[in-house]
Amino acid sequence: MRKKKTSGFKYPKLLVILLTFFVAYLVFQGRNYEPFYNFLISLGYFGAFISGILYVYGFTTTTAAALLLILAKSQQNLLYMGFIAGFGGLLGDLFIFKFIRNVLDDEIKELSREKVIKKINKKIPYSIKRYIIIILGGLIIASPLPDEIGVSMLASMTNLSTRNFSIISYLLN
Repeated sequence: MRKKKTSGFKYPKLLVILLTFFVAYLVFQGRNYEPFYNFLISLGYFGAFISGILYVYGFTTTTAAALLLILAKSQQNLLYMGFIAGFGGLLGDLFIFKFIRNVLDDEIKELSREKVIKKINKKIPYSIKRYIIIILGGLIIASPLPDEIGVSMLASMTNLSTRNFSIISYLLN
């Protein structure tokens, strides 16, 4: 039995997420946040942790990368800074992972019933598709691309535990 839709949109939660990315892009586009940069530099390694969290979100990736480069000049141990920023990235990825698994689960299931998705699922065997998702999702998380895409791919794998995802995410960050 299908759930009655409360709005005119088929995927309202996914639409809200896309709208927040658009709004954030408009807010951060072409702005200079020097006081914010100076504040994070004054935080030292905690600033690296915060920058790691910001790095995983599409609309703050470039800001976080710039902050990490600025912080690299002022920190003595870059390896330690990288480990701390990686933990920040893990925390950001876990938030996305849990959000997709818990809040967007109903819309992901609904999306999987679409004709295009059904055709793709029929053409690619599960064993191959599983490896493609892991490799592609991992490459996206490890790259400067927004982690939301890669994390969404990995969160769609129902047999991937939070613990295993955390290990993968930390190593890739």
